[in-house]
Amino acid sequence: MSTDPRTDPADTTDQGLALHHITVRFGGLLALDDVSLRITPGHIVGIIGPNGAGKTTLFNVICGFVTPQSGALSLDGKPFSPRPHHLNRRGIARTLQGVGQFGGMTVLENVLVGARSRKPEADAWEALERCGVAEHARALPGSLPYAKRKRVELARALAAKPRILMLDEPAGGLDADEIRWLADLIQDAKTTVLLVEHHMELVMSVCDEILVLDFGKPIALGTPAEIRTNDKVAEAYLGAAA
Repeated sequence: MSTDPRTDPADTTDQGLALHHITVRFGGLLALDDVSLRITPGHIVGIIGPNGAGKTTLFNVICGFVTPQSGALSLDGKPFSPRPHHLNRRGIARTLQGVGQFGGMTVLENVLVGARSRKPEADAWEALERCGVAEHARALPGSLPYAKRKRVELARALAAKPRILMLDEPAGGLDADEIRWLADLIQDAKTTVLLVEHHMELVMSVCDEILVLDFGKPIALGTPAEIRTNDKVAEAYLGAAA
């Protein structure tokens, strides 16, 4: 990833995913303001900011749910026009805030939806084991505690064996033990991870780099150590410079 959040849109030679000067408006609301980001394959990249900063909108642009008014995306140096129904085949998997499961399908069936290889059931079982919910494979998701349902959501994403794993507030509603488990899972994912999260201890412990948004605008990009001591970040979160 570049150390400058405003990367050159003409420089598309790097492998991995890149956003080039993305701007999104919803009516009079500027949701993303000229956001650029290059993600090094294999890195864990956090996207943080106060509520309403544009974090989920950025995810929605990458997934094709939102079309930017200006700017472009590239994947492996080639123009990338994401479509939600093509993400799986492009190696991109995403979890949602909360849980989004098919209530009438078993846990195993929900995870099979994410599997995309020639051996989908083997991949689904592997993901269930990895997330510690294989014993619930024949249960309906709604019968499980919330934390277990979050694990099912993660298993479905991992079953796709994605090259890019997008996690949207995965720590929401989890206790301290579950968050420690989640941190280990993210670090052991062996893939590129994009993480939108409000739990700062988790973000600081697992991320290689962090992008900070405020009112849709990138205000900082750097390592966790650099972000911790950035005055603009402190001002965005606390309303006053540190």
